[in-house]
Amino acid sequence: MEQLPSAGNTTNGNIGNCCLALASVLGSKVSFPNTQPYNDSISTYFSQQNCNLHPLCIVSPTTAEDVATAINTTTSTLETTNFAIRSGGHAPFTGASNIANGITLDLRGLDSITVSPDRTTASIGVGATWGEVYSHLDPLGLSVAGGRAAQVGVGGLTTGGGISYFSPRYGWTCDTVTNFEVVLANGTIVNANEHENPDLLIALRGGSSNFGVVTRVDLKAFEQGSIWGGSVYNSIDTYQQNLEAFADVNAAEGYDEFASLITSFGYSAQGKAIVNSIVYTKAEENPAVFRRFMEIPKLFGTVRIAGMHEIAVEQGSFSKVGKRQMTVVTTHGSTLPMLEAVYQRWDSSLANVDTIPGMVWAISLEPLPQAIYARNASKNALGLDDVSGSLVVTLLSATWDNESDDEKVEKAARELFDNIDNDARKLGLYEPFVYLNYAAQWQDPISSYKSKNVELLKRVSEEVDPQRLFQTIVPGGFKLPNC
Repeated sequence: MEQLPSAGNTTNGNIGNCCLALASVLGSKVSFPNTQPYNDSISTYFSQQNCNLHPLCIVSPTTAEDVATAINTTTSTLETTNFAIRSGGHAPFTGASNIANGITLDLRGLDSITVSPDRTTASIGVGATWGEVYSHLDPLGLSVAGGRAAQVGVGGLTTGGGISYFSPRYGWTCDTVTNFEVVLANGTIVNANEHENPDLLIALRGGSSNFGVVTRVDLKAFEQGSIWGGSVYNSIDTYQQNLEAFADVNAAEGYDEFASLITSFGYSAQGKAIVNSIVYTKAEENPAVFRRFMEIPKLFGTVRIAGMHEIAVEQGSFSKVGKRQMTVVTTHGSTLPMLEAVYQRWDSSLANVDTIPGMVWAISLEPLPQAIYARNASKNALGLDDVSGSLVVTLLSATWDNESDDEKVEKAARELFDNIDNDARKLGLYEPFVYLNYAAQWQDPISSYKSKNVELLKRVSEEVDPQRLFQTIVPGGFKLPNC
């Protein structure tokens, strides 16, 4: 039998006692430093920032009851014990889903995937990845409005909103959740749906990990065959043609709800290039909506008819696991002058980062038409029910090698986005909404949800977590303002 460490061997004796108490009730589901299960968990975070954090123990539950036991034990052993909640571990910033000298709740063992007999609901454990979900559903001729990259976990993407290839048809991923199974701060397991805890259902649609530990999501399933999609690379000197094609696809009037697009301008030591992730959620080759893109001379890349799992695996191949990472986001209107301003600001910003070892500095334009954000705006927490017109979610994705360059990278990113936001204000196209799943650590997405939505989130938090444990002893993620 593996010998458990003593509390005296830990950095903090009290938290060490909590880990020992957890091990006494959960057994091998609790792992300690210098063991294989512990090392396996730490090594699988996407960003170096989180790989470098070392909790005093890691709890790996396989049932909601395990999660309830972990929360009850943690909160009763020592009130101030801090813990982190991990689904897929994709969020890059330090402490998003891991913790130093605390307890990490690694939910990847909650990975069950079942389909209801009537084929209308997929019940998914939050530790599953979207690649696993599509691999299960593709052979059944079904899909859900889930994430676009195979390695991303179900839990974090869903509670943060979730943009899907199917979002123009069904809304944000969170909009398609019919039920959340949640472990509350007092250890009770509840459901949040239209009949039970309906306000908690709305709060979890964008409110992230502020209310409890979500253990399962039930998503609307729909009939879906193959789709037409892939990635096409263009020379950077075609940027104007790409911007024009993007603006055309994202026109407010008549958005094709089968179309999904990400246009990225990327820099690395090899130079600059443009990559378009193009998806049409029908098995229809060269649909009219993308013809302008397909007419641009390409460097390489293919778009073909394939299953959702195959397309998600390709999209996930861009992730640089284990490097230092940062994402930053803003939202604005979709006119050609605004898109031109974003490109020029990104191009000018390269002078601030091009000497940083291992730097990849990419800015992506993602359509956010009314077909996505207005479809269920009154039934989620995102606060876009009084917005109109086509929007763009603009995302910076940066990866680099060394911690010593963190400050320089952050300074360049802040300056870039200050400039983009100022341009948007001058053009009358600024939208304060900050998409939580892409936000940088210094951004405040929940405050961007409009005051009535924030007040609802605070009220729900007071009802389900009156001691504010998820505001105080779960330091990672984005918290409710002024709590």
